[in-house]
Amino acid sequence: MQSSHADIYAVGDVTDKDMFVYMAAYGGKLAARNALDGNSHKYSNFAMPSVVFSDPQMAMVGLTEAQAKAIGHDVKSSTITLDHVPRYIAARDTRGLIKLVADKETDELLGAHILAPDGGELVQTMVLAIKASMTTVELGNTIFPYLTGVEGLKLAAQTFDKDVSTLSCCAG
Repeated sequence: MQSSHADIYAVGDVTDKDMFVYMAAYGGKLAARNALDGNSHKYSNFAMPSVVFSDPQMAMVGLTEAQAKAIGHDVKSSTITLDHVPRYIAARDTRGLIKLVADKETDELLGAHILAPDGGELVQTMVLAIKASMTTVELGNTIFPYLTGVEGLKLAAQTFDKDVSTLSCCAG
């Protein structure tokens, strides 16, 4: 965050990078710490969520399939439509999907892309999963409450290995 002038730091929209208020606040905190203790704090947008408050909401975190390939990952992806997620079936609003991107060799989650009525809420679970270097198997084996939208993340992870349309409630 230090500019070309040693006494000037820049964060937020003036950097033309990660133009979200929460990233500006994060950068501001780091810039202040760096100004006081010698630039030891590094800015990272590795697991930065983004949300478009459309209807349904669009949310993402991490890498797209194309971005992951461009930096050398051999990728795999899974996509599940919301008509496979009990919460959205019960709510009679199955517009949308959940797509997960993972490294084929390590199974580590690299990105999530969500189009759902509450996508902005669901994405935070994926922020934590990516920060924790979870695999698709670990996410698929995690217990999620039944009849919630976030359960769709578990189902999307299970879709890498099985046809979730054949599972009964909570069977995964």
